[in-house]
Amino acid sequence: MQIGKKIRCELCPTECELGNFEIGGCRVRINKDGALYSLVYGNPCSVAVDPIEKKPFFHVFPGTAAFSLATVGCVLSCKFCQNWQISQGRPEEADNKDLQPDELVRKALAYNCKSIAYTYTEPAVFYEYMYDTSQIARNYGILNTMHTCGYINKEPLRELSKYMNAACVDLKAFTEDFYAKICGGRLKPVLDALVVLKEEGVWTEIVNLVIPTHNDDPKKIDEMCRWIVKNLGADVPIHFSRFFPYYKLKNLPPTPFETLKTAWETARNAGLKHVYIGNIRTNAEHTYCPSCRRVIIERAGYQVKRNFVVDGKCVYCDTVIAGLWEA
Repeated sequence: MQIGKKIRCELCPTECELGNFEIGGCRVRINKDGALYSLVYGNPCSVAVDPIEKKPFFHVFPGTAAFSLATVGCVLSCKFCQNWQISQGRPEEADNKDLQPDELVRKALAYNCKSIAYTYTEPAVFYEYMYDTSQIARNYGILNTMHTCGYINKEPLRELSKYMNAACVDLKAFTEDFYAKICGGRLKPVLDALVVLKEEGVWTEIVNLVIPTHNDDPKKIDEMCRWIVKNLGADVPIHFSRFFPYYKLKNLPPTPFETLKTAWETARNAGLKHVYIGNIRTNAEHTYCPSCRRVIIERAGYQVKRNFVVDGKCVYCDTVIAGLWEA
């Protein structure tokens, strides 16, 4: 949007107003003579072939590989970021690669990847790159997935959702105070984005990094889980992930297992069917049938040991298991 000699970026809720040749807070979008340009299009700084469980997606093509990539930049400034070197970096500081959308899709096919994952940093900052790649990938039968903080405006998210199959969303806490003080953002736009993904039919999984003393209040976790059930449905998987001291929160200890167990129990009591604990080895990394309660996907870290979901159903009791499953 043009504002006098400035232009407003309407991609994320921050909506930076930029003068000529000014760069947004994400560090990767610039106003050049009244038009917004990406500084990272076709220039990822990180490319890898990962298990899709690493995203983490537990209900999307289990045991398959995801061609994963990121550019520098982010729309938030989380004090606990595990990839802060690139998320808070600038394009000129990174070891960027030249990988245009068509070549990216070719590489995904060459490595027998069933999906492409836009991940590691916040993919909204390389929106145009992701959008163009997604269209090509769909033509070749490759799933498009993203791990996102959900800090994106409704209109661009709806447009992207036409080509996005699955989204893993970081719901970092359930208070505006946490988002303001720890992430430099707001909670409400993230909740709005989750509702948009639901409306647009994008398969969604949620990650909540449980940070001691900051977002581990069982009452707020219960409130968050009940909001998910009411607004998104009981089938949405939630991953409670163990915090380790990173970046600007090195003064805190790793999340105690008992805290994660309490979060798991709280989510189950709130009505969520698929609740997981991540970043620590437990039985809560398996998928259980919500009807017969047998283990139907057994995992060890990012490795799938056994999978008893066939044609999207539990092989033991024929219950439909929500997710995206290979035929």
